[in-house]
Amino acid sequence: MSSPVSTILVVEDDAIVRMLIVDVLEELEFKVLEADGSEQALDILKDMNQPIDLMMTDVGLPIMDGRQLATEARVIRPALPILFASGYAETIDVPADMHVIGKPFSIDQLRDKVKAIIK
Repeated sequence: MSSPVSTILVVEDDAIVRMLIVDVLEELEFKVLEADGSEQALDILKDMNQPIDLMMTDVGLPIMDGRQLATEARVIRPALPILFASGYAETIDVPADMHVIGKPFSIDQLRDKVKAIIK
């Protein structure tokens, strides 16, 4: 019996980067939801019929940055695991129960990080 497919919400304002991340995650057999920014992400998060196992968000988003989005996301879904993707991973301050991956990352790094978060 195979385990149910995990769903990952990818929030990235750069369409090409978002497409690459989505392609990689789908290849790893995750179900992927896409948002081009915080507003779209929050709409998806508010749909409680939509299971989400992980939100992966860029830190540098327009309007509301990834950290603000994460704070809002946790109001809606308090237990939601969050993975920040940042070109400045070593300098970014993230809450203790959130995760970060540095850009650029390899397919293997992304896979290992996601699998470590979604157990």
